[in-house]
Amino acid sequence: PPETRAAARARPRSGPAPVTDVAKLCVCDLLVAQCDVNCCCDPDCSAADVSLFTTCSVPIVTGDSRLCSQKAAIYSLDVEANPPERIFKLIDQVNPSVFCIHATNYKQALSFSSPEMPTSENFDQLLKQFGSASFSAEPDSWNMNTDAQNPSDVNETYSYEYGVPIQTVDAFLRLPSPVVSSWCSDANPAGFLVNQATKCIRSVSVEKCGNIQAVSMLFYINSSILAVNITVQSIVVQSLNGMRNLLNGSDVLRLPMILDELCINIVLGVSYHITYTDTGEIIEAAASFVLGAINKEALSIQQSFEISFTQVNTKPVPLSGNPGYVVGLPVRAGFRPQGYPFPVEILFAALVLNTNKYSQLTILQSTSNQDCLAAQGARTPILFGYNMISGCKLRITAAMKCQPLTQTLLDLLKGQSFPEYVASFGNSQAQDVLDWVPITHLHTSEQRIYNTFQSSCQIPVSLEIEVKWTKYGSLVNPQARIVNVTATITTTTLKQLPSGRERTIPITSSVVFTDISSPAEPGYKAWPTINARLPFDFFFPFV
Repeated sequence: PPETRAAARARPRSGPAPVTDVAKLCVCDLLVAQCDVNCCCDPDCSAADVSLFTTCSVPIVTGDSRLCSQKAAIYSLDVEANPPERIFKLIDQVNPSVFCIHATNYKQALSFSSPEMPTSENFDQLLKQFGSASFSAEPDSWNMNTDAQNPSDVNETYSYEYGVPIQTVDAFLRLPSPVVSSWCSDANPAGFLVNQATKCIRSVSVEKCGNIQAVSMLFYINSSILAVNITVQSIVVQSLNGMRNLLNGSDVLRLPMILDELCINIVLGVSYHITYTDTGEIIEAAASFVLGAINKEALSIQQSFEISFTQVNTKPVPLSGNPGYVVGLPVRAGFRPQGYPFPVEILFAALVLNTNKYSQLTILQSTSNQDCLAAQGARTPILFGYNMISGCKLRITAAMKCQPLTQTLLDLLKGQSFPEYVASFGNSQAQDVLDWVPITHLHTSEQRIYNTFQSSCQIPVSLEIEVKWTKYGSLVNPQARIVNVTATITTTTLKQLPSGRERTIPITSSVVFTDISSPAEPGYKAWPTINARLPFDFFFPFV
């Protein structure tokens, strides 16, 4: 009833009972049955010993600093007294951090329990519990709230913060992963906004495949994320030789079954896709499956799991670092929209792919035959930190026209549409205009002259891209930030060739990354600076 639920919500929530008595805790008490100098919490120190202290080496003693509220023992010296005396106070300390632990309700984690020794009476029970390739040490009941959950609250919405495990009706959304060995453990909860991809080994057999829950589709979609049901987005079937086919209908639940000495429809991979609002509420959850088959010789399979998140009414843009660029990930680029800077939120940001179709930062990809005219459209992504060079050979005849040849070579070097901006950070958002660096275009001319055309013709022969980056933020954990990008087109002059003659000239494209970070001065102590940048979702859902 509504009045019962209102009364349950209105009842006060008391803080957790302290686990550690800080009044009896003393971290500077190192000597047994002896007084440690300047250790004001040492019980072995008499009043005469304390009178000789000059300060308290440990002025405050607390338990877990991550708790929202806890007791703190304060020690000080009354130097005005004769002789000096020790002053002890026990106060309530409040953690000012937004992210703190309200209650340590998992009591089993507060102490180490003695393992049960095998005997003739309990050996079979222990073998059943721990004898498999992997086992879960998770308790039977693992709830986030100390109060009992009202069953009627299941259909209510729930707003998540970054990293909080995603709740389901019975427990948490599981993302199996290897723990100690490569065998799968199903006790890994999926965190909100934490993109993960794992692979692990699962023990299987054809005779028992119908009884192994972890190879069944039902195991991964049977739970609902609070009020949101997990729907099946797609099903891909993989044959024994590795060929994959996408099924037309994804609304059919395919369970493992034995067919002609094969176990079919076993789960080889699951990919979750979660859609959420700007307030952290999950509104949609979908799962894509890869199903396969095993024969009698198979004793294990490799399973892959993945989870990704997309905010509603936005286009997903993969990151190349958080916040700084990661070496080997693509450099992100984009365009300035019409009417800029109004509105700024439509600045198109896209990840570099293997094509220039979507106007992204790429360079010419070398081909085996080295023919420039045959290499049109072949592009390769620019990866952060990787110096690259590619090229081809252009065969020129006297019948070629200057203007079409010039445009063809320009499209070959720069692609169909060259971007205007590059993201300064790996996690730069489209709406953060100041996080995008404009690309500077330069033109140079070579002194070489090729006798080809009746009148001189300037054609581009090389594109050189220089990316200047610096280490940004704390010296302890610097982040890579792009500060300047220059694209230089080099042209050369062509003149007429005798009729029937041909000439071959090289066309090149290159990328160079230059670190322009200022080195620390000799003898200078490298203190961390405050010019640091947090991940964009660090304070989610707070602004």
